[in-house]
Amino acid sequence: MSYRQARWEEPAIWELAPPRPVEAVPAIPGVPERFRRREPVRWPELSEPTVVRHYTRLSQMNFGIDTGTYPLGSCTMKYNPKVSEVLARRAGAAQIHPYQPESTVQGSLELTWRLERLLGKITGFPEVSLQPAAGAHGEYTSLLMVKAHFRDRGEAERRTEVLLPDTAHGTNPASASMAGFVTREIPSKDGCVDLAALRAALSDRTACFMLTNPNTAGLFESEILEIAEAVHAAGALLYYDGANLNAILGVTHPGRMGFDLAHLNLHKTFATPHGGGGPGAGVLGATEALAPYLPVPRVVKQGRRFRLDYDRPKSIGKVKTAYGNFGLDLRAYAFIVAHGEEGLRHIARRSVLNANYVAARLGRRLPRPFRPLVKHEFVLSGVPLKERGVRTLDLAKRLLDEGIHAPTIYFPMLVEEALMIELPETESPRALDEFAAAVERALDDTPEHLRAAPTACAVGRIDEVRAAREPILSWKDQRAAAGAVPPPGPEADPGTPPAA
Repeated sequence: MSYRQARWEEPAIWELAPPRPVEAVPAIPGVPERFRRREPVRWPELSEPTVVRHYTRLSQMNFGIDTGTYPLGSCTMKYNPKVSEVLARRAGAAQIHPYQPESTVQGSLELTWRLERLLGKITGFPEVSLQPAAGAHGEYTSLLMVKAHFRDRGEAERRTEVLLPDTAHGTNPASASMAGFVTREIPSKDGCVDLAALRAALSDRTACFMLTNPNTAGLFESEILEIAEAVHAAGALLYYDGANLNAILGVTHPGRMGFDLAHLNLHKTFATPHGGGGPGAGVLGATEALAPYLPVPRVVKQGRRFRLDYDRPKSIGKVKTAYGNFGLDLRAYAFIVAHGEEGLRHIARRSVLNANYVAARLGRRLPRPFRPLVKHEFVLSGVPLKERGVRTLDLAKRLLDEGIHAPTIYFPMLVEEALMIELPETESPRALDEFAAAVERALDDTPEHLRAAPTACAVGRIDEVRAAREPILSWKDQRAAAGAVPPPGPEADPGTPPAA
């Protein structure tokens, strides 16, 4: 398959708009003068075909889950079912407001209540909250619950350490630090937690151990029960990073493994939009002992009615203005109900099968640092590429020329020149073969072509260090960097928003 991404010299939408007279700013009764705009917004006035063509051309210079495979290890980029999108766009879901009276959103509260119970069954936790805005926000909220738990026990001043493995997601230590904890790293042994090192690190200063299972090397922590026993024997809590629940969905769950609390990512496991596809949605699960600390409000059922309950004396309080993200919660609910119990188990089995199939094929070309059987993702090492004067980065860039989004690279950091790959259950056998063949073609390419890639994309290789240090964050900056002068209308008004 020959791939060539579209490239359009597309102007900003403001530049497509014909000039029009500027109307006076209308007076709005009751709005104080200091809050009133001095100049009117000069919104572009364009026909519908012009607007549609503009954004369609921009989309053709991009890459999305609807156009191709995203083999991102750790991030689990699934195709988003369109039936879920249709449901989330219905007026009864899209047009409700967080401050409506509870009596007018009974259906939404019931759906939220039902979703929490479904997720409780899936995770093995008796109490679940949908309040956090995303996975990392869920981590932070969970750690605040950990702190509140030990405060009630009179141990907060002593239990100041959070342990985490060297395979942990980067948000784990960040969340722990934000919650006021000191972090300590536990080394791995053959890709899994070194149990002896963990036992040596546990003390009466340990608040919790944060662990992903399966971990970010794609391996199931086979000593998880021993890990849980050691953590609890030290009086600490065991925290579950639910980023990789996709691999064990319906087969086992964190509650069965001895975890005390968890966060989940709805996009990774339940196919809600990820990243730029919309605001996030986090999920918290907790044991009965930790449930009183969950953030308020909680959705409760009284008879046939539902309400938001704020009367939780031990709660850590609110962590988000509105409760959850209803649009994403609705998508996840539709996904779970559509699959059913057996369908969810099939998701885990298919994820594991996909990963092992591709890993076995590509393992003939690049070293695999860990045991051969993995769960939902696997890691390769690009060290042999260095003998040809290229790096894992060059291989990833070359895959863009195949019309395939690059896998995760240089993570986990315990693998030199790491290439981390995940093709979830939504990818067909044909997609798996196409991906593997693309990697094989890239490996057979010349070092010169690898270092020059990508050459078939709308944008070629960029200076990534400069891009990180001098980011262009608006269309105005982009036009200035290109030497073009934006039109005088919007530029004269500091309140005018840039084009998307």
